[in-house]
Amino acid sequence: MNTALDRDESNDQPLLLALRALKLGDLLVAVPALRGLRRAFPEHRILYAAPAWVAEALDLVGDIHHLPTPGLDHPLTVPRGAVDIAVNLHGNGPESRLRIGELQARRVVAHAGPGVSGPPWVTGLPERERWTRLLNWHGIDADPLDYRLNRPAVPSPRPGATVIHVGAAYGSRLWPVERFADVAVELTAAGHHIVLTGSSSERGRAEETAALARLKGANLDDGLLAGRQGLAEFAATVAEARLVVSADTGAAHLASAYERPSVVLFGPAPVEEWGPPPGPHVVLTAVELRRGDVFSSDPDPALMAVSVRDVVEAVERLGC
Repeated sequence: MNTALDRDESNDQPLLLALRALKLGDLLVAVPALRGLRRAFPEHRILYAAPAWVAEALDLVGDIHHLPTPGLDHPLTVPRGAVDIAVNLHGNGPESRLRIGELQARRVVAHAGPGVSGPPWVTGLPERERWTRLLNWHGIDADPLDYRLNRPAVPSPRPGATVIHVGAAYGSRLWPVERFADVAVELTAAGHHIVLTGSSSERGRAEETAALARLKGANLDDGLLAGRQGLAEFAATVAEARLVVSADTGAAHLASAYERPSVVLFGPAPVEEWGPPPGPHVVLTAVELRRGDVFSSDPDPALMAVSVRDVVEAVERLGC
């Protein structure tokens, strides 16, 4: 795993720092921009400033180092003036602009803001396009379709399984476990081998889903992977999956990155910004009902409008 902390002080490579102190899905939609930066500045050491637990995923991007950054509340842990090129991939708000400005980098790549030249911020753009558009404006070539990841170094524990990812970062994206269980039952009857994934904090949801599915005859005894996998193992499980069923979260972005068929359940986030790229992916939502409060503890009505039958029919359309 590459981290900024393993840097040899005698290393005289110029530093490029890309700030995106966000979650796994946010990293995955920024991959095209990171790939563009890697090609454009081969002599630079690239630091990706993001929370510590994202570090393992950077190995899947390739030759990007990690700077542990829990958020924007404190200055970045690099000396002022040490960064040659600072890239704001976080957003265009005052907090991220402040952190980038504190670096006193020779060159700043960012959207237009006080004292900074760049393209105007445009709402409604797909995230992959937003960041490649930023780089293109600054004369850096980047392709929004360059989003595929390297294969994990570890094998999948269940190659060919259908992944049902029961978790999400916020309550607004949590589809009911009863519906996940019914999907597991339906897909098991259709010949799918189901595994349930999620973080350690989502283990309880996975256990509840499995218990409900068992009551209806599905055998998921060897498929409870939630809370038992590191990020590399999780990525490997998705990379070799038959199918992925997930809310709009990291699992769905991994399915896109590995071109695995997926059914993605959308609630508060706009599909036009966060939806999957072209490929074997079906998005399910009810746009007219979307409340749009990402940080709500209650599932968004657009998500709750998606039924078990909707998911099963989407799987059938994918030919899985």
